[in-house]
Amino acid sequence: MESCTGGGGGGGGGRWRLRHVLPVVLLWMSLHRHALGCSYINCNMVLTEAQGELKSPCYPQKYPNSQTCRWTLQAPAGFIIQLSFLDFDLEEAPGCIYDRVVVNTGNTDVKFCGLTANGLTLNSTGNVMELFFTSDFSVQKRGFSVSFLHVAVALRNQKVTISSSSGQVTEASGSVSIPTLSQLTLCFELERISMNEKGWIFTYYDTSNNVALSFGSDQSGVKMIIDGVVCSIDSIIPSSSFTSSMKPYCVLWDSSNGRVAVYFNGNYWAKACSSSSGHSVPAGGLFRLGGQNSFDGNIYNLRLWDYAMTVQDLNSLSCDRKGNVIDWDNSYWSIPSTLAQTDVTLSCICYPHCIHLTAAAPTSGVSPPSNTPLPTSCDSPRLGCPERSFYRISFVVDDAGTTLAPADVERAVDLWLNQTFQNWTHTVYVDSIRVQPTAQTGGNPASYSCQALLYYDYISNQSLGEADVSARLSSSEGLMSSGLQIQPASTEVRLIENCPEENPLHYHWPESRPKVTQYLPCFPNKEQSTSRTCEINTLNFSSYWSPADLSNCTDIDTIEVSAENAAEVAGKLVAITNSELSNEEVSKVVTKVKQLVNVAKINTTLASTVVTIISNVMNNKTALPATSEIALKTVDELVQKIEFEGPSVSITSKHLALGISALNTTMFNGTSFSAFIAPNSTRPQIDFGSDQVNPQAQVTLPASLLSNVPLSEADRSTLSRINFIFFNNTNLFQKEQGGRSLNSYVVASSVGNFSIRNLEEPVEIEIAHLSEQPSLNPRCMFWDFDMNGGDGGWNEEGCNVSAKSSSNMTVCLCNHLTHFGILMDISGASPHIDPRNNKILTFITYIGCGISAIFSAATLLTYIAFEKLRRDYPSKILMNLSTSLLFLNMVFLLDGWLASLETDWLCLSVAVFLHYFLLTSFTWMGLESIHMYIALVKVFNTYIRRYILKFCIVGWGVPAVLVGIVVAVDKNSYGLQKYGRGETGEGSSEFCWIQNSVVFYVTCVGYFCVVFLLNVAMFVVVMLQICGRNGKRSNRTLREEVLRNLRSVISLTFLLGMTWGFALFAWGPVNLAFMYLFSIFNSLQGLFIFIFHCALKENVQKQWRRYLCCGRFRLSDNSDWSKTATNNTKKVSSDNLGKSLSSSSFGSSTANWTSKAKATLNPFTKRHSNTDKCYSNQTSPRSISSSPSSSEVQPNSSPSSSSILPVSQMIDKVKDYCSTRSDNFYKNIIMSDSFAHSTRF
Repeated sequence: MESCTGGGGGGGGGRWRLRHVLPVVLLWMSLHRHALGCSYINCNMVLTEAQGELKSPCYPQKYPNSQTCRWTLQAPAGFIIQLSFLDFDLEEAPGCIYDRVVVNTGNTDVKFCGLTANGLTLNSTGNVMELFFTSDFSVQKRGFSVSFLHVAVALRNQKVTISSSSGQVTEASGSVSIPTLSQLTLCFELERISMNEKGWIFTYYDTSNNVALSFGSDQSGVKMIIDGVVCSIDSIIPSSSFTSSMKPYCVLWDSSNGRVAVYFNGNYWAKACSSSSGHSVPAGGLFRLGGQNSFDGNIYNLRLWDYAMTVQDLNSLSCDRKGNVIDWDNSYWSIPSTLAQTDVTLSCICYPHCIHLTAAAPTSGVSPPSNTPLPTSCDSPRLGCPERSFYRISFVVDDAGTTLAPADVERAVDLWLNQTFQNWTHTVYVDSIRVQPTAQTGGNPASYSCQALLYYDYISNQSLGEADVSARLSSSEGLMSSGLQIQPASTEVRLIENCPEENPLHYHWPESRPKVTQYLPCFPNKEQSTSRTCEINTLNFSSYWSPADLSNCTDIDTIEVSAENAAEVAGKLVAITNSELSNEEVSKVVTKVKQLVNVAKINTTLASTVVTIISNVMNNKTALPATSEIALKTVDELVQKIEFEGPSVSITSKHLALGISALNTTMFNGTSFSAFIAPNSTRPQIDFGSDQVNPQAQVTLPASLLSNVPLSEADRSTLSRINFIFFNNTNLFQKEQGGRSLNSYVVASSVGNFSIRNLEEPVEIEIAHLSEQPSLNPRCMFWDFDMNGGDGGWNEEGCNVSAKSSSNMTVCLCNHLTHFGILMDISGASPHIDPRNNKILTFITYIGCGISAIFSAATLLTYIAFEKLRRDYPSKILMNLSTSLLFLNMVFLLDGWLASLETDWLCLSVAVFLHYFLLTSFTWMGLESIHMYIALVKVFNTYIRRYILKFCIVGWGVPAVLVGIVVAVDKNSYGLQKYGRGETGEGSSEFCWIQNSVVFYVTCVGYFCVVFLLNVAMFVVVMLQICGRNGKRSNRTLREEVLRNLRSVISLTFLLGMTWGFALFAWGPVNLAFMYLFSIFNSLQGLFIFIFHCALKENVQKQWRRYLCCGRFRLSDNSDWSKTATNNTKKVSSDNLGKSLSSSSFGSSTANWTSKAKATLNPFTKRHSNTDKCYSNQTSPRSISSSPSSSEVQPNSSPSSSSILPVSQMIDKVKDYCSTRSDNFYKNIIMSDSFAHSTRF
């Protein structure tokens, strides 16, 4: 072959090469596909065959990479699909994250990988099953081979969803012929699947498509429609009776009297619907489930009879009794395939086989017995059953002189009553006559109190009223035989009341008439029944419930456990634990589970059932310690006995998850387990690795785990598994110990059945916190079964907290394996307050805050109403403090109610205002102390312009700035909090407050500490001044000095908020005592300020007496404190001098002071010699005006009063003044008297 070099030839040569190379490439690809892989297989298909087999692509060769397959298996209605894995080999991975098979059985997804599904059989819940297969880009295995089979299922094993959507309606089949019905009994079981209780359960349409029979509820209640007549029966079966659990109901109707009856919960209730009397349900119509607005739920075992049953019939109604018009069988119904689903919990399930349930519909129904006699006794009111009413009759009989024995009087009364009611239009019976002599007074003849029981049976609607019986007795009043006389108007007739509804554990006894016996299914064996009768007390003729007859009921203790019936017993225990149990019943269940685990061979199916039982038991919040210990040890034993294939197995339930991994001791290099909750799921899942982000718990075992364990070769050969247990609920564990609370999930890990201790490398346990808020001082603990006398307790030996811990989770480092948890001091105070004391503290706080708000308002109104009281600076500061306390208490009182509205923006606003007014209250307390320091210590050369304005800017502005910063940085720092939560999580109160602990400790605790230290320092300074100066006085006794100083201490304590400091000492064993002190004194701060700084002030009292009192308590105008003067000539004492300088509230005895000296001693007065002048005369003192607007006065003084004093005399006056100011500080500053001259602009 030659090649051409020419241009054209070159082009042709290129085409020649391409034509010959292309077939070679295609041939090579085909050979590669058949030799190394497999041809394309369609693995996305719908299979409707009755039986068959499906395989993974290329099976039994390795399946391709990046493959996605979906097989949908469909069976006819009344069939389920049984799927069997004949061979299964996929890539193994934790959580099957690489290659996997997922089977949707109808209501759940089951995931498989590795070898776990080999030999497994699955059944669908409906007539559709889906199988998904997914492979990733690497690691190929042999794949799987699966067989499927359609299995006929009796309708008795299925429930049907009520639906009204187009094409999805369940109706009676065409072979069912419904006759004309003048009586009917229709029984069914029902459960709702949403919160909506309204809707029609079934509807029967006549040949004209009109509603001839329907039962259900709408907005106005439960109704039954019969031949177009609407009968409201909400009074005997409210819509709330249809619950989320499957319960049986029967509806009855009789055309002869138009009565509608219902039977549910073992009770029979009837109501007359007279408008339906004479009507009938026409024949030849169409019976459907649902209606125009269908009930949202599932229905089961619907059966229809063409006669009305008696109560005895209904009580004895069994699963095998067939409806003679419609029965719950596939031959009677046309059901869309998507609406029927199997359920192993149904009451009449026939497993594994159903007998006599597939026969064709009967051509003629079974007629009720003719000429049914009227029953002689009735357990409860029903159709065709007499109803009975009971009446208590009482009257007084006088003995007209004859002395009769009580027995003779009783015979006479019996004869009279029988004669009275003889030949009456109503048939009544007299029973239980009781006669008792009454006390005699003086010479009056003997009297007897008589009582009798009257009962009346009736069948029709005619009833007998109390007035009818009373009128009958009154018509026969008069002389009895033997000279007995009935006292006029002593007759009383009362209908005996019904026995009230009672709801003990497991049973609901409805309100019942006297002498009616109620029947309920036993717990736990519902095939048996218990009864209880509403009895009548013959002593006082009142109704009462007799003790329940439980003789037919079997107890949990009677359940026999063996290796053969382990699965059956486990199923019973699951059903039992689905109900609320008492502590005694929980203990019995746990004991049975322990026996089961001890004797049975545990496979994964039985283990899953046992885990479900323990999970249900964990719902009990008050399990006894001994029960918890048995349950925990049973779980430990369970994980050691589970038999499984493959590298690992995980079993999960709502509150408990187990993970078991196969262990090779020679190749062990460490491992990890983690527990997590997948999105849109509530069950914890186990991941055999550490790949999960933010797991609920994670345990990492070091590679040196087994290095220091003294094990023989025989022991090492038995070490075949590592166990991991995750408790999503902590009810089995002690929640508080030593003042600390359990604040985490609990995890456990073990290696075989050996004790692992003193590890070289610690086990790392990471556990998430239960509480959202950061907790203080976490402690890693393990559950020690030997503590507390064998009941178990938390022990921290061998465990430490790692530095990796955060506010949301704690990392523990332990040198052994067991159950681990985190105990934390969540509130910052170890001895937590119990629910009882918490309730008392809450009551004290709310009452105190209410009182404080009232008296803070009273203080504020007093100073606002009387202008003369608010002229000085202390009064103005006090008004601001009272305003802040008033708003603080009001917001606090409204907080809980506003939080219950669950409005986010409103709760945030309330929390902001509460925070703000708390800070303003602290600030004004601090300003009080600053003012005292300026007025008492820095007396001289102190002038502050716009004094109160600056105080207001600080008092109201600084808190506003702090709160504004918090809101601007993160407004979510405020929100809804729960306080007062007990051990069970109950009893908590919602409160809008600070959620961020950093904000709380910085802006509240830190801010208060600064103010508190300032106020403590000022408190000490003031008290030293008062005590030091008062100690030099000789005109007061020791008792007077002590009382004066004590009063000063108390008034200053509340004014400066010293009682808030109790919070700083609420730690350790004295926590509760200081919490009580804190709640009492701080909630009443407004009251104490009102008492000491308002009510006890002399000038306030005079203003009240002048303007608010009348009569002899009223003060005349010339007695006003602002105009008081003394006309007696006396020497000016240092006390009077201090008053004249420190308060404009009092008239002053004029002193020999120059205006310049006066200005020098006044720390807040502008020193203008031309305007600030003061004249005084020792011999002729006069009252001067103290208006803050003017300091000018025109006294009648001698010329010498204006002369300038020598320096020596001036120094003496200053000494007297300093002594005077501290001596009168109690009256002027501590008591907040006005002192305009010493604190004036």
